Amino acid sequence: MVPTLLILLSILIILGYKEFYQHLAVLEKFSIRIHVNGSRGKSSVTRLIAAGLRAGGFRTMAKTTGSSPRIIDTDGKDRMIQRLRSPSIGEQVKLMRYFSKQNLDAVVMECMAVQPEYQWISEQKMQKSTIGVITNIRPDHLDEMGPTMDDVTRSLSNTIPFNGNVVVTQGKHNDTLKKIAASRETKLTIANTDDIEDGFMEKFSHLEHKENVATALEVCKQVGVEEGSALEGMLKVQPDPGALFIKKIQFGDNHNFFVNAFAANDPLSTLNIFELIKKQIPLHPTCVFLNTRADRRSRTNQMITLVSETIQPDIFLIRGDKLPEIPAGLFKLTTFPDRSKPEDIIEHLSTLTNHVIFGIGNIVGWGEQFVKKLKDFQSDD
Repeated sequence: MVPTLLILLSILIILGYKEFYQHLAVLEKFSIRIHVNGSRGKSSVTRLIAAGLRAGGFRTMAKTTGSSPRIIDTDGKDRMIQRLRSPSIGEQVKLMRYFSKQNLDAVVMECMAVQPEYQWISEQKMQKSTIGVITNIRPDHLDEMGPTMDDVTRSLSNTIPFNGNVVVTQGKHNDTLKKIAASRETKLTIANTDDIEDGFMEKFSHLEHKENVATALEVCKQVGVEEGSALEGMLKVQPDPGALFIKKIQFGDNHNFFVNAFAANDPLSTLNIFELIKKQIPLHPTCVFLNTRADRRSRTNQMITLVSETIQPDIFLIRGDKLPEIPAGLFKLTTFPDRSKPEDIIEHLSTLTNHVIFGIGNIVGWGEQFVKKLKDFQSDD
């Protein structure tokens, strides 16, 4: 019995080594491998990098795992990924194998791992990137990566490559990232937002963050793409389904602005978006609609605290069950049970006029349906 088990174990080890070395051969098919990690903006930065590389003449494909998993092909078009099982970082290996057959110069992969050890495996065993990217470091996924911001920083740093390059944005945790990069003999570069003019940002069809564009531009420049070509390519990017946008919506004679900020999904990012929009559309009453997730109680509590204590809108709408007690404020509060349909909230919104309505919280599933149905009321005026 024991010899048989040893034989089986030996066979499994041999097969494992064979698969590992086959994967290394796959990686060698791409001279440029870019791995994008961070708290927020991963999908957008992945798309922007791929668009910039394509504009520079590099045959490029990318994969995002944001609001909805996508492959971005060599023409910049989205292909939906149909999953038959729960998401697993193992799908990255299969996709790299598929990409290796497409005669590519570059691949840009969004990190889909959350647990620190899986982030390490994703980079050091699966991607082995030539350029790593950390978009930002925010207080998100604290249950998995926290509880402290130093813990989050070190978790995200697991995707800094060895003997390569890593691009980051300005941030208070960069000293830690610099030390880790140096220990891996990797050059760290901080993307400069001063390279991006405000006038350029206004050319995007959706609201894009200057930090995202600056990060993508730095990556493109490092592989030899001329700045003007990279930026022009980025303007042609197809935004992520959860991308930030402002749309005018009309319910009969009632006109409002709707801000799709669902994908922000953490307090700091949500607050940044709120402050950005208020500068663009001032002097309007505000309504915040928070779509919660039953399995993210901690995040729900954080978002409710943010809205009730800091944002303090005129109207606060929440969809969800078993909500915490919300202190009375200057806003009008209305809650909807989890079973509510998108039409129920839209009917309530139809009574408002001249408001800026912020959709925040969770975009996946119900949130996507809500945004899709709200498009029926979009106005071109």
